[in-house]
Amino acid sequence: MSPEPGVLKKALDAHYRAWNRRRYVHPDPLEFLYTAGDPADQEIVGLVAACLAYGRVGQILASVRRVLDAMDADGSVGGGPRAFLERTPAEGISRMFEGFAHRFTTGRELAALLAGVKRAIADHGSLERLFACGLNGRDETVLPALARFVGELRSYAGSVLPSLLPSPSDGSACKRLNLFLRWMARRDAVDPGPWTSVPASKLVVPLDTHMFRISRSLGLTARRQADLKSALEITRGFRAIRPEDPVRYDFSLTRLALNPACREQGIECLLAAASALPPP
Repeated sequence: MSPEPGVLKKALDAHYRAWNRRRYVHPDPLEFLYTAGDPADQEIVGLVAACLAYGRVGQILASVRRVLDAMDADGSVGGGPRAFLERTPAEGISRMFEGFAHRFTTGRELAALLAGVKRAIADHGSLERLFACGLNGRDETVLPALARFVGELRSYAGSVLPSLLPSPSDGSACKRLNLFLRWMARRDAVDPGPWTSVPASKLVVPLDTHMFRISRSLGLTARRQADLKSALEITRGFRAIRPEDPVRYDFSLTRLALNPACREQGIECLLAAASALPPP
């Protein structure tokens, strides 16, 4: 039996206080955003890191680092990824990443994505402004805006790029892009939150197999697939606990699967702690 919402909130808040700390970020592609202090660079770094966040973590970090090093994202001579995209023609981007490969993502696909980002920024001023064009206060979540954002980026890229830019319109749970939005729209000890126009209250849980299993254990869903419907159901469950910030617990909860020290605690200990707490 899952704990009462008020009791679960107390347990989740205690877990958040213990594990939502920057020292527990590594190895997580989020760490690359910390070396890009300018929001204009952070949104580009974040999109690259999120789009490549599939496969073994060591491979992910190596691939992201390769891309960011090429764009001089560490802020040394060259000016960072925003300046790189502004000064480099699409043909130059294609040549630079000809030999790139990350699992089934090719250098051609990556170059198309970056060229699309370049064109989007030239037209809108930033990725945030492009995303904000799709925001509607009547929408329950950011998914309609995300679908428009993906559609626009695909158009700018001149390619569908489903492996890098999945869309909720295609039925995808969009785990990596929802992760990107978490990094962009939330601000705390872990998430840098350079965007100010996207409300955290409308974010959707970045649902992978780890978060899906944890959410089932917490009684937030009984569904059997980690799909878009499950992501929305789980998000509604967290929104009942934290209406203003339904993805608040995402980072700390996923440490249960990804961090060895946190894994020793386990989901059972979290549930036991919730059960031991007095009712609110």
